[in-house]
Amino acid sequence: MRVLGEFFGDHWYFAIPMVLMSLAGITLVIWRIMLNLNARTDMNVFLPRLQEKLEKEAVDGAARFCKTEPGVIPRRLYVAGLETSRQGMAASRRAMANAIELEILPELNFLLPTILAIAKIATMVGLLGTVISMIGTFTDMQQMQQVGQQKNMATQGGQIGLALVATALGLVTAIPLVFAHVLFKAWVVNFETKMKSAAQKLLVLLQAARPSGGKPAAVAAAETAVRRG
Repeated sequence: MRVLGEFFGDHWYFAIPMVLMSLAGITLVIWRIMLNLNARTDMNVFLPRLQEKLEKEAVDGAARFCKTEPGVIPRRLYVAGLETSRQGMAASRRAMANAIELEILPELNFLLPTILAIAKIATMVGLLGTVISMIGTFTDMQQMQQVGQQKNMATQGGQIGLALVATALGLVTAIPLVFAHVLFKAWVVNFETKMKSAAQKLLVLLQAARPSGGKPAAVAAAETAVRRG
């Protein structure tokens, strides 16, 4: 603690940015965790309810139901698939693929580049602080020798140790952020797989809900009217 106090007192111009980066990193990690929690959906509960809506209220009712549900899969993925389902299964599949690639994945990666950038900058700032402190320490030692003064080894070691505090603070800030970044990226990959599986399940539900050999309800009704006429 005494070393940290001396570092904050003598090298505040490095200590303050390090503290600010640490606080910013913690804030971003908590923010990203909350966003990830809000993106989740219990598919075991949601899919039976969606199937019931499809059977009772058709595609329009299912789309309205999805818009009111929490989670990225119902509100973004399934709405995109349902709204284009009247154009056929291929159109619904393309719409959901585009929603995943162009809308949902960028949203899930939000804040991750910033978290990684803070981790890298904190490491470099800590190293810069150590280098500058070491330069100052060795310069003072050289000046003392030139004027015939000698510092004891304890004092010199203390100054070198104080210089290394900057690197330590940078690593303390960077290591948890890098670890969090890796976990978030792995979560995004797993969630992408879950979204693709969910999209396939929706296509199966839509296919099962289509009357007349898989034709859309409007087309089937029109063909029936023509045959009766």
